[in-house]
Amino acid sequence: MKINLEQINKDLRRKSPLEIILWAVSVSDHPVVTTNFRPYEAAILHAVSKVKRDIKVIWCDTGYNTPQTYKHAEAVINQLDLNVHLYVPKQTTAHRDIVLGIPHVDDPNHKVFTEQVKLEPFKRAMSEHQPDAWFTNLRKGQTAFRNSIDIVSQGADGILKISPFYYWTDEELDGYLIEHNLPNEFKYFDPTKQLENRECGLHA
Repeated sequence: MKINLEQINKDLRRKSPLEIILWAVSVSDHPVVTTNFRPYEAAILHAVSKVKRDIKVIWCDTGYNTPQTYKHAEAVINQLDLNVHLYVPKQTTAHRDIVLGIPHVDDPNHKVFTEQVKLEPFKRAMSEHQPDAWFTNLRKGQTAFRNSIDIVSQGADGILKISPFYYWTDEELDGYLIEHNLPNEFKYFDPTKQLENRECGLHA
């Protein structure tokens, strides 16, 4: 799908997340939304499923989530009645703990670890579902890379990546969650990032 990203982002800049999602759904045939149930994920899941009730929700679970995150995920899935498609690594966490552990970001094995727990399950999910539009909750200010994209971006694979809340602050998202009676959970751990402002590999 060839589009004029500069013009589209200019047109969408003052639109609400709902209007952005409506636009994206209108120009796509097979949209998906991905989630890891980190903080504020309930907002994107609520907004997208409100527009497209049966949208496929791809959850790539690394196997290292906190108990709080798993409880939060179950609560959000049940509250929003989400159409979840779960993807997990091919090796169990217990087995990996013995043979690899969680390598430090400076350890050469960290690349292998990231491929196993995050990239391979994600690639498998995308290969199976073949989306043409991908909703995410990326926001400006999270990482240097995310500052370089916009509401709508496009990868080399041609998939449109849509971030309806791209320009929203934490405070604005707090308001959205309160308005729609949605839960949030901050006890979250991403073993591939370790630092909050580090990319995990899916988006860069």
